[in-house]
Amino acid sequence: MIEAVVFDMDGVLVDSEERWDAARRDVVAAAGRPFPDHATRAMQGMSAPEWERYLHDELGVPDPPDTIGRAVVDVMAAGYRDALPLLPGAVDAVTALAASYRLAVASSANRELIVIVLELAEIATRFDAVVSSEEVPRGKPAPDVYLEAARRLGVAPAACVAVEDSSSGLRSAYAAGMAVVAVPNRAYPPDTDALALAVTVVDDAGAVRPELVAALG
Repeated sequence: MIEAVVFDMDGVLVDSEERWDAARRDVVAAAGRPFPDHATRAMQGMSAPEWERYLHDELGVPDPPDTIGRAVVDVMAAGYRDALPLLPGAVDAVTALAASYRLAVASSANRELIVIVLELAEIATRFDAVVSSEEVPRGKPAPDVYLEAARRLGVAPAACVAVEDSSSGLRSAYAAGMAVVAVPNRAYPPDTDALALAVTVVDDAGAVRPELVAALG
């Protein structure tokens, strides 16, 4: 029986992947450094400490990693407060699922950004647990953030459904032992082998309704 649903945030609840990319590119450009084509995908799924170090160590931004992170997060937070890019059906799906299942967020985003999004979307009270990968040893595709979400919920990973959009996220949730629903990111489609790990593929989070989750059980 499925007891809980664990949502990724970026690309599942909010259309934010391109915003992350733009904010990081601006930091790199301000340092007068090039931004190679592979860098965007390389950072998808990384925890905040991981991508901060990547921008510093690999792309040559001279500021300390925590200063780099602060600059990017401030841009993201301001953008959310100005116009929250909720994805179609996300709020309705969360509201419907909360009536039957325990819910959690397991995201690579900084915790403060997760809190801002959930509060602005007025769905914070629907979630029993919120985990940022900055709170665990490894970011996605390692399973750490999903395992921690299940631990905080008090639910076995095998009794959880995860909702993910990216290659790193799909691999992370699968490695944690959860049934994975894929919502493929349109801007950065997941790799074919990562998508194959999902038990089902839907167009958007709005399709993740109680009846779909029950069927996966």
